[in-house]
This record gives sequence, C-alpha cells and structure tokens, in this order.
Amino acid sequence: MKVLKSLALGASALAFSVGAAQAQFSGDAVKIGILTDMSATYSDVAGPGTVAAAEMAIADFGGKVGNAKIELKVADHQNKADIAANKAREWADVDGVDVFAELVTTSVALAVNEVAVQKNKISLITGSASSDITGKACTPNSVHYVYNTRAMAVGTGTAVVKEGGATWFFLTANYAFGENLERDVTKIVQAAGGKVLGSAKHPFPASDFSSFILQAQASGAKVIGLANAGADTTNAIKAAHEFGVVAAGQKVAGLLVFISDIHSLGLNVAKGLQLTTGFYWDRDEDSRAWSKRFFAKTGKMPTMVQAGTYSAVTHYLNAVKALGTDDTAKVMAKMKETPVNDFFAKGGIIRADGGMIHDMYLAEVKKPEESKGPWDYYKILRTIPAEEAYGSLSDSACPLLKK
Repeated sequence: MKVLKSLALGASALAFSVGAAQAQFSGDAVKIGILTDMSATYSDVAGPGTVAAAEMAIADFGGKVGNAKIELKVADHQNKADIAANKAREWADVDGVDVFAELVTTSVALAVNEVAVQKNKISLITGSASSDITGKACTPNSVHYVYNTRAMAVGTGTAVVKEGGATWFFLTANYAFGENLERDVTKIVQAAGGKVLGSAKHPFPASDFSSFILQAQASGAKVIGLANAGADTTNAIKAAHEFGVVAAGQKVAGLLVFISDIHSLGLNVAKGLQLTTGFYWDRDEDSRAWSKRFFAKTGKMPTMVQAGTYSAVTHYLNAVKALGTDDTAKVMAKMKETPVNDFFAKGGIIRADGGMIHDMYLAEVKKPEESKGPWDYYKILRTIPAEEAYGSLSDSACPLLKK
C-alpha cells in the first residue's frame, strides 16, 4: 500500500512538473500595465474607469492564469508621449510587464508602440483613435481595438451630409489625433458630395472656444465638425450652445463623442446630436449585464474605451491561457486567429494590420422627454458593418501587408 501511495504521489508530482514546464510565463507572472490619463482631458473617457475595467477582467479570471498570478500596474501619462514611453521602458526593463494597455491619446499610443516593438511587448490600444495606428504606423506588436478615426468619419460624416450638411468647418485639436480625424472626415464628406470651407486648430487641451466658434460661424458652413474629444468636445459644444449656433441654423457634429460627454453636457444641451460609437451599454442583454456590474463598481456607465479595455484584456488573457505562455509572438498569433465574441463585440476579428474590426453604431442623443432616466441617452439609428466602418484591408497603408 505504501509503495502504491508513493508511486501515486510520484506520478502526481511528475504531472505537476510537466504542467509547470509547459506553462511558460516570464517572471512567473502575467503583468499588464495600464497607461492612461487619470486626471485631465480624457480622464472621464478613460482614466480610473479603464483601471476599474481591467481590474474586473483580472478578477473574472480569478487573478491567475494557471498558476501564474496576474499583476496590474497603472500610471498616469498626463497625455505626454515622452512620459508614456519612459514609463513603458521602465516597466519592460525593471518590472517585466508583458503588455501595455489602453494608451488614450494618439501621440502616447504611437510612442508606446515603438517601445513595444523595441522590447518585444504587446500594446493593446483601446483609447486612441488615429487610423494611422493600423496604417502607416502599424506594428506587429499592436492591436487597435475599439474604434478609429475612419470608423467615426464613416458613421457621423456620411449621416450628416445625407441630412443636408453639405458644407463643413472644422474645430480641430492641434495634434496627430485631431489632424487625422479632420483628414478622414474630409475624405468622407467630399466623397458624399460635401465641401470643406476651412478649419481652425485649437490648443490641446483648450478651455475657451469662443474665438473658434466665432470663426466657424463666420465661415457660413452648415456644419461645425468637432475634430477633438473629451473635455475639449464638451467645452466646444457648451460654447456653441451659448453662442446660439444651432438656433441660428448651423449644426454641430461631434466626431468623437462618448457617453461621459453626454452625461456632462445634459440632454438639454446635447439633444439631437448624432455620433458614432463602438459600444452602448443598453444595446442588448449582454452589454446591459456587464455594464450594470461596472456601474456597481464605479457609479457610472462605461464609455466604449472602458468597455473595450475589459474586452481587450480578457481576449489577451484567454490567448495566454490557451497557450500556457506569455510569449509575445505566440500570443499575438493566437489573438489574431480567435474571434472576439463577448458583450463588447460580436464576430470581431483582429486583422493582419492589427485592427480589431467590429460593427459600429450610429446614434442620436435623446431629447429629455424621451429618456427614461440617467444614462438612457442614445437611440441607435443604424448598425454600421465592420468592413464598411474600417474599410477593406486591401486599402490599408500598413507596411506589414504584402501588396
């Protein structure tokens, strides 16, 4: 009996050692680093909410992948590319972080992507918008997950032109994201038969939009396109409201608007605004169930960036679990071969250029009398199929693709 027991224990130990050998995790842990804006222009869009979403994803995994603990690190990049890149290098060299996540602010994402390539890490971009991330600046180590400037342009730009918004004037955040958004919307507007009369570049961030609104009014354009986001968008919309822009016959088009912006503005100011989004909490049973959990943790309904962060982190962890390793190349390949089917996206795929394409939604902000209560803000007007929103891969400028 003792011999049998000894053999059984030996076999068990051998099985454990084989399993441990098969599971290969650098530093005996899976480490995720959230780089975000914790207190400035994009903090409501991303910030503490994305940290909460990542915490939820890790908790839902039981805090481990196999026997490897999942560790979360968080830093405020202050919307500065150099701060973000330096922190990413430190995390890679000193802390052994495997994946950089969220990366709101395009300049931050582009800088951290370079570090990810240099250090052979993965970047999961859920907060930044520029279509260049999967275009001329694509990398083999990055996934652009939630939305991009082209997808936003296709939804809102096309809809507004169809409704008679034939002439446009842009108020544009003066950095890569704003310039890319104006560029992509201009292409859509012109393709639909519209015309761009001009644009005004504003500082990032900006608090006083009075002079920019006056320029837009003086242009005579039927549509004032806001090629900005976060607090810049809400400040611009408030200024337009104060100057009576809509009452005078012009339309304001928010080209990257989040539910947090609508909550800040209130329905009296935001009503009738059309926007494109990659996620709405009240879309279906799955989105409602997850969002109610997020609300219980944060006291707010999630933006698409925050919901997308949970989805992206979970997709990454599922790949790591399936492979038994956090090896960058293997995990990236697994993520690309595995569809995204969860509360955030149905049938999403990660293409060769690193873009996770999925259906987008054209929405209109409800009037106060149409809303059933707090956070009941959108009417979904149309589902925009993934390839229509993101374009064909054959049109991509990504140098990784063989032409």
